[in-house]
Amino acid sequence: MELKKELSFIDVYCIASGAMISAGIFILPGIAFSHTGPSVVVSYFLAGLSALIGILSVAELSTAMPKAGGDYYFITRSLGPLVGTISGFLSWFALSLKSAFAIFGIAEVLFLLTGLNIRFLSISVCLFIVILNIIGIKKAAKLEVVLVVGLLISIGIYVFGGVFNIDISNFKPFMPDGVNAVFSTSALVFISFGGLLNVASVSEEVKNPKRNIPAGLIAAAITVTCVYVSMVFVTVGSLAPDKLSSSITPIADAARGFMGKPGCIAITLAALLAFITTANSGIMSASRYPFALSRDKLFFRFVSRVNGRFKTPDISILLTGLFISLSLIVELELLVKAASSVILSSYILSNISIIILRESKLKNYRPSFKAPLYPWIQILGIIIFLFFIIDLGFEAVEASLIFVLVSLGIYFFYGRKKVKQEYALLHLVEGITDKKLTYHNLETELRDILRERDNIISDKFDRLVENAGILDLEGPIELNKFFELISLAISAKSSINKAELVALFKAREESSSTALSSFLAIPHIVVKGSTMLNLTIVRCKKGIRFSKIHNSIKAVF
Repeated sequence: MELKKELSFIDVYCIASGAMISAGIFILPGIAFSHTGPSVVVSYFLAGLSALIGILSVAELSTAMPKAGGDYYFITRSLGPLVGTISGFLSWFALSLKSAFAIFGIAEVLFLLTGLNIRFLSISVCLFIVILNIIGIKKAAKLEVVLVVGLLISIGIYVFGGVFNIDISNFKPFMPDGVNAVFSTSALVFISFGGLLNVASVSEEVKNPKRNIPAGLIAAAITVTCVYVSMVFVTVGSLAPDKLSSSITPIADAARGFMGKPGCIAITLAALLAFITTANSGIMSASRYPFALSRDKLFFRFVSRVNGRFKTPDISILLTGLFISLSLIVELELLVKAASSVILSSYILSNISIIILRESKLKNYRPSFKAPLYPWIQILGIIIFLFFIIDLGFEAVEASLIFVLVSLGIYFFYGRKKVKQEYALLHLVEGITDKKLTYHNLETELRDILRERDNIISDKFDRLVENAGILDLEGPIELNKFFELISLAISAKSSINKAELVALFKAREESSSTALSSFLAIPHIVVKGSTMLNLTIVRCKKGIRFSKIHNSIKAVF
């Protein structure tokens, strides 16, 4: 069952923005500042710039293949089901961990307000958002729009109020731990931009994906980079370095300094909004990965069930909520590093996918948005993201490897037995080696995606061409022999006698030649009593002898 297309440009923009503006700015700046000092402002800018480079490739792939599962889907169609399975589960783990990070933030704020048990609050919040997403993506997206608008207004007040209270001395020394610390901190805070992948995973549910996906992604990336840099700049300038490096609520602490207690409360409420937007869009997006894996038979089939009433993947949403609840026990900084490394891996595979798909020369790979400066922007992205992963340290890579091993186990013990997937890398190898490795299944799948994307309705003629038989003959060949071969092929698909077909073809050719040129012929007959419409396409490299004049016909319909 197909998912319902209900998301507009503003929904795409708010899902991406809401998924990014959360713990990445309301909790993480204090941890990041302790790693690199005032140059944390540059770290956030570099992370945003890197995310923008990565998102250009994701936007191209999402407009070519707007399907649930986003980066998993197009990585599978580019690099095969083994890499796709790993990518799908890694993205699911990453977005779920990012959502857990946000739910942890919500529980912390609610604990301050109510004093209730944090574990109970976390699970309750997770359950509420799961139910909201099951009821419908449009309702969840509407909530996201309202929350993001309120959040951006609150941030605007914070930046405007704080810019007049900046102490320049807080920026000295600007880079106490050197350039490498700036880059390694960029890798740490890269999780803050992971929400851009959320849109790719719900792209099947976007209206007019050709325009709304790239426009929404790029607008969100630019907006959030500006928001992060300006907020971090104000925070560093307003809060004493010793307080900032030890704070897990740096924005609220800075607001208390120049806006008093009311400002602190307002920012705390804004942080709560931010955590809710991230958790909401995170569950919305993460749940589409197991759904897509299941639909491709790489995961248990029941997970791809679509709720008959709400048209949402309810089992996949519940499974995602359960995983998020379990991940709330993970230590905070390790959770951040693990999620960042996995998101970086997804960007690397997306850039590789662009190169494979473009070089494979697939006719039906037709993105409405093309990443500029190909292939240099992709190569640059791969190098940057690899560097970021290395800088995160062995602990983060180790956590990612555990997820990889789990993914491999699921593929080899379940998916491998059920799936034979054609992918673009096979087309590329086929073109290099001139060996037959594909059967146009991927081209057919991409064509169907284009029709769905562009709202093209198939008619009888489309179906006739799609179901046409194909004969590839070497030749040269005489006309009577050709009629026997074509009649045998048609007879095999119908109950019509071969001899009757041969007689009809000969009679039609004797009445007037069906050769239209020295290259093309269109022999056609009507069989009385038959209701079947049949088309067969023939290529003969050395030609078919239709007549003395047309003695080497190469193409026949």
